[in-house]
Amino acid sequence: MAPWLLPYLALLRLGTTRPLVQGHGFRAPAVAWPSSFGLNSPLEVQETIQIPNNGSAALLVDVQVFVTNVFNVDILRYTVSSMLLLRLSWLDTRLAWNASVHPRRVLTLPWDSLWTPGLTIQEALWVDWQNPSPQAQVDQDGHVELYLALTTETNCDFELLHFPRDQSNCTLSFYALSNTATELEFQAHVVNRIVSVKREYVVRDLQTQVPPQQLVPCFQVTLLLQNTALKTIIALLVPGEALLLADLCGGLLPLQATERTAYKVTLLLGYLVFHSSLVQALPSSSSCNPLLIYYFTILLLLLFVSTMETVLLAGLLARDHLRAERSPSPARGGQQHDPDNGGPNPEEATRATGTWRSWAEAADHAFFLLYVAGVVCSQFIFIGLWMWATCKSDPAPGKAAPHGGQPRL
Repeated sequence: MAPWLLPYLALLRLGTTRPLVQGHGFRAPAVAWPSSFGLNSPLEVQETIQIPNNGSAALLVDVQVFVTNVFNVDILRYTVSSMLLLRLSWLDTRLAWNASVHPRRVLTLPWDSLWTPGLTIQEALWVDWQNPSPQAQVDQDGHVELYLALTTETNCDFELLHFPRDQSNCTLSFYALSNTATELEFQAHVVNRIVSVKREYVVRDLQTQVPPQQLVPCFQVTLLLQNTALKTIIALLVPGEALLLADLCGGLLPLQATERTAYKVTLLLGYLVFHSSLVQALPSSSSCNPLLIYYFTILLLLLFVSTMETVLLAGLLARDHLRAERSPSPARGGQQHDPDNGGPNPEEATRATGTWRSWAEAADHAFFLLYVAGVVCSQFIFIGLWMWATCKSDPAPGKAAPHGGQPRL
């Protein structure tokens, strides 16, 4: 090791503190810079911790974002967890040295011994910086390179209209709140380093952009997530369609059969239990709720109407049958029925009962045909909405307000 590095490293051990990580930001405290590096006065030390001066132009920081994992996508909480690796590089001519005097080509320095951009993720609920004391590499020309590995849980506005075959764009906005746009500028690139696809949501595309006209330097990383959950389709659509088909088959039972009413009521109660658990499993929002919520609600209404039709006609037939049984028999106690006395005529009562039964059966048959047609039409309407329906989410309260939104120049 070169002799001039010994006092430099000794002073670094004395002056280095642990990085300060509060909230969502990654910030560096100011520490003393060793005098052996050419900075002898406290003013020069403070100047080194400040952002490098690039003249009239803003300092350009090149950022490469490596997305290594996306996991724990929670559509009920509208959150997504991801693991990222940031590679930041910039030019700080104050750190350059003469290679002929000091032949060392690259130095590894603690990140809090020089200026680094403090990053804050706007959408983050929490951020875990995996290395609390990262090392920065500086070459003889003053090029600085810093790697930051982090795990974060961020908010994502999922587009769940076509759940469980939905696609959503999740944005991570990185801000450097300690600097202004005239001092610092980001140039961002993104690389997909995800190697495993054994999960419900898969990253289909990655994009980066630098929003224009921002007061604070910022770059954004957008993840395109696609739902590939076949289990959700089987667990939601198949039971609903099975119950609907069972209800159609129940309409083929005779109206006079007591099992038909019990069968319909059992189906309705079973679907109510399924519907209550389904509502808890599906997310809800102020706008653009999943189409499955409306679809299963319509299925519930169809089962309710079918059950009420069966109960109503079966009840009317039962009342008419009881009325016929209570009418006097043709001969009771050796006395003949005299129709001139105004008493009920058994033949007319039997004829009226048969007419009412025929009318009820005809009404039940007509309702069954209409019910089948309604079920088929509802399926085609749902398929059409699933294929071509779109929904534009309501604007955020901050953007809809007269003075809302992010500050712009």
